[in-house]
Amino acid sequence: MTAADALKVAFSPCPNDTFVFHAWTHGLVVPGPAAPEVTFADIDITNGMAERGELDLLKISFAALPWVLDEYTLLPCGGALGRGCGPLVLTGPGSSTDPAELAGKTVAVPSERSTAYLLFRLWAAEAVPGGLGEIVVMPFHEIMPAVRDGKVDAGLVIHEARFTYQQYGLHSLADMGEAWEAATGLPIPLGAIIARRSLGQERLRELAAALRASVEHAWAHPEDSRDYVLAHAQEMDPAVADQHIALYVNEFSADLGEDGYAAVHGLLDRAAAAGLLPAVPPGALAFR
Repeated sequence: MTAADALKVAFSPCPNDTFVFHAWTHGLVVPGPAAPEVTFADIDITNGMAERGELDLLKISFAALPWVLDEYTLLPCGGALGRGCGPLVLTGPGSSTDPAELAGKTVAVPSERSTAYLLFRLWAAEAVPGGLGEIVVMPFHEIMPAVRDGKVDAGLVIHEARFTYQQYGLHSLADMGEAWEAATGLPIPLGAIIARRSLGQERLRELAAALRASVEHAWAHPEDSRDYVLAHAQEMDPAVADQHIALYVNEFSADLGEDGYAAVHGLLDRAAAAGLLPAVPPGALAFR
């Protein structure tokens, strides 16, 4: 296979993704497909790439699936689901602890096509009967400073912000994961791995096996990926990176399983019933 023929993949530089993909991208999955050509991009960027049909395999938000399933299939491994790992709604010091007080307020979010935002909208429909005010999209790293400095009333944050928001003097008004788990009993579906259907079933099965093997190698040999993870972690404290990996790389990363698929169907079906997403046809999530 020439460089021009290499599989083109995209995932974020977050520790969970680099941890999961390291073994495959570094030729440590043997036998397995050749190491791919990697593009690093935040998930709001990869969502757009998938909608435009770019690249062969991508990490995207589960909330973006309805727009890409004609061209891509959901792989049964490599993604991010879990418990106790949901997005948080943060507010500044002295703010009300009553979610209803968000009515009419300005909220910063990292993306309008993300699973975090979808979970937030489902929660707000119940918890903020007066309706939210302006939604402001801004880069993830700018949200907590904006809440701290009073530029917005609240912020929706994900990933490592669970471990660092107190450093900004902020408090958690609500945990979208807790709300989801209380309502459904299911894990929280966050990030999905998708691959182009035109690759064919044999190639898709090979890719799924490679991803699963990459996850298992990462668990068995965490020291192998250490430098790679930290090099892309945007100056994240190593201890926070370890917490990040422990929270988001779990049994569902190796295999979605019955609970994982139930969580994805539950999210998409609830969102479609609320008019927030197009409905997903029966069988569209199946991996054959």
